[in-house]
Amino acid sequence: MATPDSIGPRSSSEHRFFGAMAIAIAATIVAGFARTYYLRPLFVAAGGHVVRTLTPLIHVHGLLFSGWIALLVLQTRLVAARRVDLHRRFGVAGALLAAAMVPVGLVVAFQGVVRGTAAPGMDPRRFLALPFFAVVVFAVLLAAALWLRRDPQTHKRLVLLATLALLPPAIARWVIFQFGFAPPVVFVLVTLFLVPLVVWDLRTLGRLHPATLWGGLFLVLSAPGRFLLAGTDLWLAFADWAAALVR
Repeated sequence: MATPDSIGPRSSSEHRFFGAMAIAIAATIVAGFARTYYLRPLFVAAGGHVVRTLTPLIHVHGLLFSGWIALLVLQTRLVAARRVDLHRRFGVAGALLAAAMVPVGLVVAFQGVVRGTAAPGMDPRRFLALPFFAVVVFAVLLAAALWLRRDPQTHKRLVLLATLALLPPAIARWVIFQFGFAPPVVFVLVTLFLVPLVVWDLRTLGRLHPATLWGGLFLVLSAPGRFLLAGTDLWLAFADWAAALVR
């Protein structure tokens, strides 16, 4: 999570910016999964349509991924409060949390094929590309963030971008399932979350920070890449193998 700079204090405006981004991400996650997870009992009680019974693994998945978002918000607050000691301790916990999130997220994505989770009119095996690569891109960007944790400006941007990679499943819940838009719209909306970071870099640095440039390109270009791959026979074979693995 966004590590404080080792030399010199960070400006309050930077604290506010990264804190606001964390809150915006958290709000998007809650809004996306409100009907099917966070507020599910209310919709069930009201007679609203809520998909399928939640398995214990899905609850573990929800706990881990929700914990990550909560930790992101907490870490930005600790940085703003200059509690470097606590920030570093929670950073270790965050690395362990992420290590658990990746395998659990992949298994839940594989189970989506068995459950038939997909956008209307889309083969669940092809739809698997959305949640699968959300986890993969998160893992790659976060691994880079941990590797470069001694460079605070690079680290905090990569953690932010890694977390943005988790947004497609949340956004898909209301863009695709509630309003019927095509899956590519999901990634257009995710890309909009990059705009504030780009503006921030240009305003404060006069250029794009390398982490914003290369991490952002990786995030953005992964979208058409996953759709192209999902249309191949190779991907269908992989999806069939993944589904058989978790049956």
